[in-house]
This record gives sequence, C-alpha cells and structure tokens, in this order.
Amino acid sequence: MKVFVTAGTGVVGTALVSELRSRDVEVSVLTRSAEKAEALPEGVRGVVGDLLDHKLLLEEFAAADAVFLNLPVGEAETYQGLLAVDAARRSGVGHLVYVSTQDLENLFTPPHCGVKVAVEKALKASGVPYTILRRSELMQNDIGAKDMLLMGVYGIPLGEIGVSRVDVRDVAEAAAVVLTSPGHEGRTYTVTGPEPVTGQFVTDTWKRVLGVEIAYVGGDLESCSLILNQMMPQHLARDLWLMYEHYDHNGYVAAAEDIEAVTKLLGRPPRSFTEFAEETAQAWKAA
Repeated sequence: MKVFVTAGTGVVGTALVSELRSRDVEVSVLTRSAEKAEALPEGVRGVVGDLLDHKLLLEEFAAADAVFLNLPVGEAETYQGLLAVDAARRSGVGHLVYVSTQDLENLFTPPHCGVKVAVEKALKASGVPYTILRRSELMQNDIGAKDMLLMGVYGIPLGEIGVSRVDVRDVAEAAAVVLTSPGHEGRTYTVTGPEPVTGQFVTDTWKRVLGVEIAYVGGDLESCSLILNQMMPQHLARDLWLMYEHYDHNGYVAAAEDIEAVTKLLGRPPRSFTEFAEETAQAWKAA
C-alpha cells in the first residue's frame, strides 16, 4: 500500500510516518524543506514542494492509494485545503484522511478552525472517499513549555472547565488504522484523550512529576494576549487567543460517545495526560 503524507515532518506527520512504516506501508512525505526530506527515515520517500503546487499534487495523489491531509496553520490554509480536495477529486484518490478540529460546530471563529469547516464541506461534496479525524489539542504542546515549567511557571490557558487533550501518538495510530483498514470511509472520528484537563490540573501534574514548584498563570487572558503578540504576528496571535478564549468560556470537552468510538478504533483507551506527563518527565530527567 502507498500512502502520501502531507506535513509529514511535523509533529503529527512524524508520528504517523513511524506508525505506517511499522505496518510495512510505502510512505511518501511532502515537505517544503530539502534538508528535512533528506533526513527522513530509511525507506520513506521525500517530496519537496507544497500544497499550492497543483501539478505536483495531481501527480503524487494519482500515484498513491491513500492521502493523509494535514494542513499547516497559516494564512494559506484555506487555499491549501480546498485546492488539495480539488486535486484529490481530479486525480481519483481512493481514500483521503483529513485532520480537522474537535467540536467545529461550536469552535469556528478562530481562523485556523473556521477554515476546517470549509474544507470538511468541500471534501464531503467532492465524491472522494474520505475519513475525517477531528483531533483535540495535543498534549505534546507542553514539550515546548519545558523551559517555562522548569522555571516554575505554566501559562497555556486551558481554563477551568477542561480540555480533552490528546497524545499525538494516539492521533497517529488512529490515522494509521483508518488508512490501512477497511470500513472507515464516510466516517468522522473525534480523536481525544480520556478526560478533560484544566490548567490547574496540568500544572499540578507537572509539579508532581517534575518535583518542582510550578504556578499556573494561564488564567489571565489579557496577559496571554500580550505574550502571544510578542511571539508571533498579530493576526496569528489573535487566532490562537480566540481559541484560548473559547477554552476559558466553554471548555473543549469531548462527548462520552466520542471517547468510546476512539477507544474502539484504537483497541484500547487513549493515553491520559498523567501517563504522558510521567513518561515525558522521565525522559527529561534522563537527558
């Protein structure tokens, strides 16, 4: 089986490539970096280009049995997503698995979420056999907060209601299952963790597993806005802030039936945040 993976050198893509290779799948990875293409694991074919190259997509999609479409967040996401669906239709893709966002019915005002409404609608109308994976926020986002945690501060605004964060390895395994086994066409799965976690719970968990004092400072959304504006362009900062505002006001909690469905899909319960934090802390201490 041949699978074409977009954003294959990112967090989700890297985990998926590993899963697919463990299943003896022939994998091609789209990346904009020649250096990253050369660094891909042995047996993985790198394709240097991007999702705005229509000719490239037609050629690569036609040569694959299935396509994994994961879009990088940014101003071009709408063009990339809609043109990729068009290329999938014209090239006769046998199965397209699209990574979307949990609870789009309620979380659609952040631009990186709103675009997924359009791409999902286009995909469903395209006639291309599809599966949609609506994932929650990744637990692995905390890896980028390592220095902050070790300095005694946790600032990702997860709110007091809770976010059903998911381990990227579970997203990758779910994607590998639907790409390599029958019976998933036309389905939409919410890929989520087993329970919602609050900002304070995450902070307390890191405090316990790292053995250091950590204060949760993510409850101040205005301060969060100022920090985001220092880290990235203003429009992208606003995009993320709108998502965090939704977490704060509404939570981001998966339904019980979604957890049951992903448990059945994986053949086991999804990893908990506690499991992820304990494993990550051990790795950090051993480094």
